[in-house]
Amino acid sequence: MNAELLPLTPSTDQRAKMAYVYIRQSSLMQVTRHAESTDLQYALVQRAVALGWPRERVELIDEDLGKSGAQAEARGGFQRLLAEISLARVGLVLSFDASRLARNNRDWYQLLEVCSIFGTLIADGERLYDPRLYHDRLLLGLSGMMSEAELHQLKQRMQAGARHKAERGDLRQGLPVGLARGPAGEVVLNPDEEVQARIQLVFEKFRAHPLSRWRDAVSAGSALASASSPQSWPCALRGRLATSAHLGHPRYSPQSRLRWSLRLWA
Repeated sequence: MNAELLPLTPSTDQRAKMAYVYIRQSSLMQVTRHAESTDLQYALVQRAVALGWPRERVELIDEDLGKSGAQAEARGGFQRLLAEISLARVGLVLSFDASRLARNNRDWYQLLEVCSIFGTLIADGERLYDPRLYHDRLLLGLSGMMSEAELHQLKQRMQAGARHKAERGDLRQGLPVGLARGPAGEVVLNPDEEVQARIQLVFEKFRAHPLSRWRDAVSAGSALASASSPQSWPCALRGRLATSAHLGHPRYSPQSRLRWSLRLWA
């Protein structure tokens, strides 16, 4: 019988290395609302123990919770996993399914390649795979292709749903700064006095410095841009002023800065 068709058993050398359990959910909403799925992923630690790894050599990688698997660059946990495999420290990689590890073929095949080079096994909730074996690599490749195709179909369904809502006139998009939605969904001025005061502060600054000077200052990185930027204002507008779905619950996002404000009022 072909050796590749026999049940796969981890070797002593592989069990002497670490087993990594990779856990990921695509968004923070999924983390909070789909706790059962997260719990199932954490339970893979027991599967690693059942495969022969001592509990002290089973490590969790869960810093990518709430991050999309479409790209690996923003996933520090996935990058750390690749680095550990490349240092020949990993005997087993456990994940609930292929879509948890990667949602595109480039990242998936990079993982398969380094696992194949350093003799690292891959396991999901049902089966153990050796990427060095032809049949296992074929199955893993198909899993990666299906994971990427599933992401494409999910995006198509979401876009089709948004278009359908737009045709009915029910599509709600993010409102500009200072506006909010009332109880019936109507657009009104945000009644929060702090929000109003901060927006008024922006307009006062713009009146003091013509918009053309602000653009030039930001582009050149001059003293005007730094001295008059929102970061330096008392009671500053330190980010985009957004509102929640309900009136009177402002949220402040620290990512946007003066460049965003210039685009808004240009």
